Amino acid sequence: MRLSAVLGSLALFVIGCASEAPKRSESERAPTTDATPIDDHDDHDDHDDHDDADGAAQTGAPGPAPTIRFRTCDTGFECGTLSVPRDYDKPGDGSIEVYVKRRRARGARIGSLLVNPGGPGASAVDFIGSFTRRAGPLLDRFDIVAFDPRGVGRSTPLDCHETLQRYVAADPSPDNDAAWSLVDRASQLFAEQCGAKHAALLPHLGTPNVARDMDRVRAALGDEQLSYLGFSYGTALGAWYAELFPQRVRAMVLDGALDLSLSAVELAYAQGKGFEAALASYFAWCGGAAGNCTWTAGSAPAEAFARLEAAVERRALPAPGADRPAGPGELILGVTAPLYGGTAGWTTLSRALSMAVAGDGSGLVALTDSYLSRRADGGYPNLIEVNQAVNCLDHPVRDGAAVRAEAMRFRAAAPRFGLPALTGLLICAHWPAVSPTPEPAPPSGRGAPPIVVVGTTGDPATPYAWAEALASQLESGLLLTYEGEGHTAYGRSTCIDNAVNGYFLTGKAPVDGTRCAPTRLSLSADADAAPLRWQPTPR
Repeated sequence: MRLSAVLGSLALFVIGCASEAPKRSESERAPTTDATPIDDHDDHDDHDDHDDADGAAQTGAPGPAPTIRFRTCDTGFECGTLSVPRDYDKPGDGSIEVYVKRRRARGARIGSLLVNPGGPGASAVDFIGSFTRRAGPLLDRFDIVAFDPRGVGRSTPLDCHETLQRYVAADPSPDNDAAWSLVDRASQLFAEQCGAKHAALLPHLGTPNVARDMDRVRAALGDEQLSYLGFSYGTALGAWYAELFPQRVRAMVLDGALDLSLSAVELAYAQGKGFEAALASYFAWCGGAAGNCTWTAGSAPAEAFARLEAAVERRALPAPGADRPAGPGELILGVTAPLYGGTAGWTTLSRALSMAVAGDGSGLVALTDSYLSRRADGGYPNLIEVNQAVNCLDHPVRDGAAVRAEAMRFRAAAPRFGLPALTGLLICAHWPAVSPTPEPAPPSGRGAPPIVVVGTTGDPATPYAWAEALASQLESGLLLTYEGEGHTAYGRSTCIDNAVNGYFLTGKAPVDGTRCAPTRLSLSADADAAPLRWQPTPR
């Protein structure tokens, strides 16, 4: 989950307003969509997956189950597409192509393990390669499966980020009317561009619909029940799947949890405080050894950072190694990005800040581009627009003036990160789509087997209190705690990994309240791993 603004915009605000839960439509109970061939650019021959086509588990009513025609796409992987209704209440009113990728089990197969890295907007298809290099014993017993959620990556992609750099570069901490107007206008332009290009798709990108797509994928894979590992925003997706299809859950682990009872404003508020605390932990580390943070030049880290902030406010830093200077937006995102990695990211942050105090913003721009998943060719994926689209449906904010009225409270609670978290909510006041269904009550997953909720005590993006909350909101929720820094826990601790892997392999959940210490670097710190973060909205 990403911090609000771009911070906000990169932080995802999730909702939990009270109302009736979404109704299960007839199309949901009786999917009849056939798979379609994928349009890859490789030269491999197609092959039918007879297990999927002929043995697909039915989804609850008569009629053919959905199927996927897989073909080899990368070494060790198979890919295919699945057509799903754009609107589950009107299944004949257009479709969406969902792109699916899997790696077959190496041994006796238990079933499919579906993974999602978060976002919303992160590509699970891109993430699966990194995940399978770390999945250890799970590779022997599970087909590891990922699909790009609707609108993401290769799944009928949303594409409207022509004004992304302007959006990101706007000062995320406005301190006067003119600055607030600039942030608001950048948010409005981004929203209007998406509405002009994708009016028919935007209302149908909310998380409950992605959960319905996930059940179509399950059925097409031939599994009667699903095992699922979701990170960050992926925890909301898992919780909604458990709400809509509790009997179809075999085992579920939600790492880096969202509190689905909070409003968008309260989610952003908590996240701003989380990153403020993470930066304070970094500053404390700076004082622990003389060589950790030479950029402070002997000053207290907070004082040195304040001087840098003031300098960037006056004038953007030249960035000879980048295509643009480092302004206030690049400073806040450049600092945010390595804080996701916990202690593993602190050395990287120190290098970037050392360059910045010497007058070179190249390191901050590079970290910002990494945060935005910028490609080597200079282009951007559609992570940001999907992030906005999902957040603004799941957690609508319709009054920009009400957002601004929270400025004093946010700044007091988190002097550096509070306003960036808050201004990320402005885009939803301009978002051109609303959900066609009422805001649902938070999911409880009633009737599902044990759901393991993993929380990290020093997680800046999804604070530990959110994991405690989700574990209590889910009727069968169990809390597993990682006592460390950074966002998400799987891969940071042998204790965590053994508990999670053991649950998937044996069906035996860890004891509620188990606590684990860190023992190694995290999956999210890997250079080629997709970001494991829940992100509200970048500007």
